[in-house]
Amino acid sequence: MAKIAVEADYAASAAKVWERLGDFGGIGSWMPGIANCEVAGSGVGATRTLSMGPMKVVERLESFDPAARRLSYSIVEGPMPTRDYLATIQVRETAPGRCHVDWTASFELPPGLGEEQVRGALEGAYGGALRALRKLVEG
Repeated sequence: MAKIAVEADYAASAAKVWERLGDFGGIGSWMPGIANCEVAGSGVGATRTLSMGPMKVVERLESFDPAARRLSYSIVEGPMPTRDYLATIQVRETAPGRCHVDWTASFELPPGLGEEQVRGALEGAYGGALRALRKLVEG
């Protein structure tokens, strides 16, 4: 099983950061590269369809724990050659007005495709998202 992880520290409260990251359908308003986000359903089991140019990715909310500021989602459909993709976002308060975000994912790859071929793209996308989020929550 392949794994990736990105993390970031913010000069903002965990509540403020979770307000953005915990909004499953809101990702389209701040994550770079997403032109549109359509949500179907609500709560665990809801899906979001992310449009990124000619590509579409469908993700399903697998778990949602607002008290722990943690959610997990799977990729149901998309251009990445992954299987059993599960990502988790966790926001933790580290001090008053400061927090830490972990965004991790695990997945299976088809035979012949190296983890490094996929890792860079995913870590780049998640890292770019966390940098974009910084501008929204620290400003």
